[in-house]
Amino acid sequence: MTTLFDILQLGHPILRHPTEEVEDILNPAFQSQLDELMDFVIEKGGMGIAAPQVGISQRFFIMSSHPNVRYPYAPDVPAFFVINPEIISTSDTQEKDWEGCLSLPGIRGLVPRYTQIQVRYQTRQAEWVETHYDDFLARVFQHEFDHLHGHVFLDRVESTYDVMMEQEWQKQIVEKRKG
Repeated sequence: MTTLFDILQLGHPILRHPTEEVEDILNPAFQSQLDELMDFVIEKGGMGIAAPQVGISQRFFIMSSHPNVRYPYAPDVPAFFVINPEIISTSDTQEKDWEGCLSLPGIRGLVPRYTQIQVRYQTRQAEWVETHYDDFLARVFQHEFDHLHGHVFLDRVESTYDVMMEQEWQKQIVEKRKG
């Protein structure tokens, strides 16, 4: 079991500070840290994690997607690294959907996000990639990207009525599926 990282909780100052660019992606120590973080995220079963959530104030995150109880409609995308990301452009349209976060356990929020984004980032091999994401993957990217700027999903919620505890959210999802 991986114990090299602790997930920082809301209130920890690192979660509210902008991160610094990764200068030497190919540095063996950084590459080793990436391997350890990947093992940690897979163990936790999250859709991703941003470096600040584990106390690393650098511009990178892990992104993945897989159908589960919370997100049965999620596409199946293996975990990969997004380093020094930029959002180049966004769609004009936004949609609200429910989000949670490992740094805010037990809380869900109805968060508006752009439905399409054009992005640029580096891989763990330091190669630049330019691509676009739609819908769920666009949401995951924006969620993790926000962490790199010191923001959490609650910062984007439009009303406190759009926030609920995980346990209540789970009950409502079950009722919605029955109906």
